[in-house]
Amino acid sequence: MSSSKTCIGILFGGASSEHNVSIKSAQTVISALKSGINSTLYEINYFYIDRKGRWWPSEVALQALKKGLGLEEEELPAQNLPNGFRYFPKTAQDIQIWFPILHGPNGEDGSIQGFFKLIRKPFVGSGILGSAIGMDKIAMKAAFNAAGLPQGPYETARIDQITNPAYRTLLINKLEERFGYPCFIKPANLGSSVGITKAYNCKELEDGLKLACSFDERIVIEKHIKGRELECAVLGKKKMKTSVVGEIKHTSDWYDYNTKYSPDQSRTLIPASLPKKISDEIQKLTLKACEAVAAHSIARVDFFYDEHENKVLINEINTLPGFTNQSMYPMLWSASGINIEQLVFQLLETAKE
Repeated sequence: MSSSKTCIGILFGGASSEHNVSIKSAQTVISALKSGINSTLYEINYFYIDRKGRWWPSEVALQALKKGLGLEEEELPAQNLPNGFRYFPKTAQDIQIWFPILHGPNGEDGSIQGFFKLIRKPFVGSGILGSAIGMDKIAMKAAFNAAGLPQGPYETARIDQITNPAYRTLLINKLEERFGYPCFIKPANLGSSVGITKAYNCKELEDGLKLACSFDERIVIEKHIKGRELECAVLGKKKMKTSVVGEIKHTSDWYDYNTKYSPDQSRTLIPASLPKKISDEIQKLTLKACEAVAAHSIARVDFFYDEHENKVLINEINTLPGFTNQSMYPMLWSASGINIEQLVFQLLETAKE
């Protein structure tokens, strides 16, 4: 390792349904680290976590980056190894700052953050608490409620309740009476719209509940909010700042996984065309949302804006947002005057705080 350069550990992949998104995010971050002045400041070590949670060193990590998709079992140097983390690849001992580019469970839910705390190494992103609360939609909504932040109506359920036919019928009746259709059914602990259903009738609601249960044991059901979809990003820890507000427009019925990661399915307007009062309110609520869940360093907060009622509602927070070339987080900061190279540099500087 060069003594003049800081050794950065790029960690990506992960035992999550967002595995491939993580790889694409890692490609963007690595490109930024190799660009401009960053190339003189940092030495990069690559670590790939496969779909079974096993850690692999740079040779394998570079193979996954080149492929741009998760590696299959037969593409790994050794097969049929025990699942999960077993040992540190040798070069991991040299890492000075970790940059986890992991989305979903095991990556942004406090698990890996706790690991970094145990080995006493600085890392990019929120700590254990902020990551865990930000990841779990039920805990997140409870924290937002406690902080008095505006949200849409929602209900929660557990897998044991949903798999009980009698309770499921009572739940559906309650949801129909309270929300009507359409409504959204979401696993509590996933991102990138994985496992989410927009239900227009009783059959779709029942199927959506069952689908969500295949991803998580805890489920959130939300009333459909008709409004513009707006997002705001944060950067920093001791002094958190907000980006401009951006808007997502899409041609699909809702902003699902395919729409998020397929070209020409959606477009962004940054900054969003909004009254200054609304933009200011969203930026203030973004900081309050981070404070409510103890998030910092890197986060994106999503909102609905009902123009008819002139009302802003918080949808959710994402404490390790995507870094792909279609991701809002880097685009929001680019429109705020911080390009991708500067953004990655500031994130690593924040990790030292």
